[in-house]
Amino acid sequence: MSSALAGHEQHTSIGITGIGTYVPRRVRTFAETAEMVGMPEQWVLERTGIHSRHVADDGQATSDMAAQAVNSALASAGLTAEQVGLLLVATTTPDEPCPSTACRVQGLIGATQAVAMDVSAACSGWLFAAKVAHAWLTSNPEVEHAVVVGSETYSRFLNPDDRATASLFGDGAAATVVSRVAGGEGFGPIVLGSDGSRADFAWIPGGGSRIPASETTVRERSHTVHMDGRAARVFVYEVFPKLVTEALARTGTHPEEIAAVVAHQPNPVLLRRAYANTALAADKLVVTGDRVGNLGAGALPHALHEAAVSNKLVPGDKVLMVAFGAGLTWGSTVLTWSGATAQALV
Repeated sequence: MSSALAGHEQHTSIGITGIGTYVPRRVRTFAETAEMVGMPEQWVLERTGIHSRHVADDGQATSDMAAQAVNSALASAGLTAEQVGLLLVATTTPDEPCPSTACRVQGLIGATQAVAMDVSAACSGWLFAAKVAHAWLTSNPEVEHAVVVGSETYSRFLNPDDRATASLFGDGAAATVVSRVAGGEGFGPIVLGSDGSRADFAWIPGGGSRIPASETTVRERSHTVHMDGRAARVFVYEVFPKLVTEALARTGTHPEEIAAVVAHQPNPVLLRRAYANTALAADKLVVTGDRVGNLGAGALPHALHEAAVSNKLVPGDKVLMVAFGAGLTWGSTVLTWSGATAQALV
């Protein structure tokens, strides 16, 4: 590596310059959820804290919602699709096994100059993809902008008889434009982790090369989300405070310097209980799951969008990000806000 390139990599700051979200028009209330899973309405609220979720229209796929969110993020950044050099889609619910959903999004928005690919890390997917975008921009000076979007259509992958999952997941997308920013802004170290020995804690077993689609897999609902709820809760309680502590220590950030905490939103009840085990002020946590449910890879950037709108982030504000999900996967970072304009959801 040349010394010039090494210096470029060392001093490049990468941050978020645009952000946008999209949720489908159809809303499923907690009362409808209670009827669907055969439990009292109060059970849904006490166990999940989810008041409403959005459900994709017939024929609306993950790429369609992703494209809407990306267009919103590009408008936020004042860019056109042709200016995007890298397009990353994080999803657990792709349009189809092949091609990548990112290529579908590329075609929908006309990002003709972009390299498009998917990143699969379940609910941690957006942060994993942000790490890829960071490295891509750092090592490719000719690429000016990347787009990272998390998008899910979980309504097509839920078993209505399994109240542990059918009451949690929603449909929607959130996207960010990732670009070079001024020194002192942007992402701090993005540190990721995974533990494949616990991959069966949350998974969709059917439809892959191990258990191909068949009449049996459809009958047994193998194409729906399966989750060990207790194991998942233990994991969240275990990993959340650890990720917070490590992210603050890595960046030399004091808790009082944090303007907002954005995290994956498994459900508001679990999220708030896990957050209570940290040293951070309660009013810093951004909660969106009560209105949209668990958006998987879209949950963290959706919460970031909410922070930008409701917390009125200004350049220089520090945002603590915590991701965790199936795989098992996890990660954290501290982002210094660069001033991306976010429009409130209609």
